[in-house]
Amino acid sequence: MTDWNGKTILIIGAARQGLALARYLTKHGAKVTLNDIRMPADLKAEQETLKDVPVEWALGAHYSGLLDGKDLVCLSGGIPLTLNIVKEALRREIPLSNDTQIFLEAVPCKTIGITGSAGKTTTTTLVGRMAKAAFAQSENKVWIGGNIGDPLLNYVDQMQPDDLAILEISSFQLEQMTLSTNIAAVLNVTPNHLDRHGTMEAYAAAKARLLQNQTADDIAIVSRDDAGSFAMRSFSPGKLFTFGTQPFSTGEAGTRLLDGLIYVREGEMEMDLVSTDLIQLRGAHNLQNVLAACTIAFVAGFPVSAMQAALQDFHGVAHRLERVRELNGVVWYNDSIATAPERAMAAVRAFDEPIVLLLGGRDKKLPWNALAELIRQRVDHVVLFGEAAPKIADAIGGSRSSGRPYTISHCIGLKDAVAAAAKVAEAGDVVLLSPGGTSFDEFKDFAERGERFRAWVQAL
Repeated sequence: MTDWNGKTILIIGAARQGLALARYLTKHGAKVTLNDIRMPADLKAEQETLKDVPVEWALGAHYSGLLDGKDLVCLSGGIPLTLNIVKEALRREIPLSNDTQIFLEAVPCKTIGITGSAGKTTTTTLVGRMAKAAFAQSENKVWIGGNIGDPLLNYVDQMQPDDLAILEISSFQLEQMTLSTNIAAVLNVTPNHLDRHGTMEAYAAAKARLLQNQTADDIAIVSRDDAGSFAMRSFSPGKLFTFGTQPFSTGEAGTRLLDGLIYVREGEMEMDLVSTDLIQLRGAHNLQNVLAACTIAFVAGFPVSAMQAALQDFHGVAHRLERVRELNGVVWYNDSIATAPERAMAAVRAFDEPIVLLLGGRDKKLPWNALAELIRQRVDHVVLFGEAAPKIADAIGGSRSSGRPYTISHCIGLKDAVAAAAKVAEAGDVVLLSPGGTSFDEFKDFAERGERFRAWVQAL
């Protein structure tokens, strides 16, 4: 659907994606109803941003009467397909969409889409830096957004055919999508968001849509080092590239790490891209992000100089192994983005120093056993906080009869956890906030959690 004039559309969820949809669709002639379960008093700021937009607000409940006469139902990212009003829309055979789908229907330029259980924001940001370096002498623009920053639907009418749009895309968005990007990368697929998707199979199926919805003219990128991603290597009808530290298969195109260099192979051509000496990011997981970004940059046609320039002074994205401060020989790191145990494991592996690990928040019905085993091998002190603390404590277990000892502290909230960590940390230690759970038991989102952590650490 691209002609919105006269169409009647229900948008469920008045977060940033829903607000972007309301602006775009009304501008193009649609009659829009914006529905949210929150009350008007809770949405004053959102209503203020749309004060000049002719939107009908339906607040306080999701009720099926809102579906009457609607041509389309659009879902913000936080709205699950299991919501009763969504199931009723499907029963009535009303099509579903979202901001990313509508953006891809309208975008006039080439697109790059990046998804994964971890690393997609860092990879998207890095690819954006490479693209901007590549476009530095051009009048054309690079647009970066999607699941990070502003929804790109806010800017699609400004885009030109020779521009480039780079999107981070979540599994929540992919559930409803039937289109994809010209270049699509699945970085990894590990347990995450099972509270939303229900099963690992459903979660992986959502990620797979980014490749399955491509065309034969498109390019798909998967990881050789991640089983979940590599299992999707045949899902796209387009050309396949891979990245990783594992050797190539016969005839495989992509990037590999060898002797301190990232190099690319395609057919008979092999070429060095960047030296790992340029990488400023800690951890093996960030090496994977760089490999993915270089693969995307190569297939997008960026020069090697743009890749190198982007890496030289890139120290990462806020709340992702972000160095906060050093105090009395103790270095504090903010990895608030780690909302799954797998991400906390990647953070722990990034350090050789003794670790004081802050774990907790709200559980997403994910397994903690593998992280617990890594803690028993690598962590000196664990500080638990929030709703998930009892579940994590059960997984870690009590003190061991052999091996390196560790201690466990229990705190109600993150502020108390910071104080507890400060008491046990010694010179030479790393204090790492890498919670493994979401922030919603105490904060609005992971960013607010990271900002508060930062402030409390700076106040020590």
